[in-house]
Amino acid sequence: MSIDKFNSEGYFDPTAYEAMTAVEKEERALRAFRPIVYICSPYAGDVEKNIAAAQDYSRFAVDKGYIPIAPHLLFPQFLNDANPKERQLGLFFGNALMSKCSEVWVFGNRISAGMEAEIKRAKWKNYRLRYFTEELKEVFQ
Repeated sequence: MSIDKFNSEGYFDPTAYEAMTAVEKEERALRAFRPIVYICSPYAGDVEKNIAAAQDYSRFAVDKGYIPIAPHLLFPQFLNDANPKERQLGLFFGNALMSKCSEVWVFGNRISAGMEAEIKRAKWKNYRLRYFTEELKEVFQ
């Protein structure tokens, strides 16, 4: 789309031009590439608190320009985490999704058993790992 510097009556209109140019630039930015990141954080234990934290971590990723994948927000909606077979199935599904991500973001000060398995797999597959505190500060390891 070409934005004209002149209005419909032919007069120079820099204000409208600048406004329309800014709108077009925002629309282009929204269509820009956003890498997918895997959100790795605790689920078991205080499930309600951990779900809320995973939602915050996902929002953080969105605000940083990424597309978050948080399997522990999705799969427990239809898989029973207390059932060992279903838990393993959820971890398997998560691993499949992890392979589609450009990075794995590990959140929190506690590494759960499930997180440990995810981190181990990410290292084995040589995926880029980034670590963040619960306060969303990056920790370099």
